[in-house]
Amino acid sequence: MNNLPWQIDKIIEVANCLQATGSTAASTGERIAAAFVLNRMDYLPDMYSDAVEAWDRLDDEWQDYVRLIKRDYRHLIEGQ
Repeated sequence: MNNLPWQIDKIIEVANCLQATGSTAASTGERIAAAFVLNRMDYLPDMYSDAVEAWDRLDDEWQDYVRLIKRDYRHLIEGQ
């Protein structure tokens, strides 16, 4: 994408996939992060239907990536 850290690229890729198809083969953490970026709790994995539990599943670094994407990179999310 734009020489961003791979984690940010991956979260954006997963978010775009979820937006386009409603599903993804991404890891649990990647999917949780993308769901929060999109503000779509219906995209959380079934085992993490509680938003607080899902947020806590992400470590501090990945929570920061979510915040950064929402603040500075939403333009890279298709349909946003």
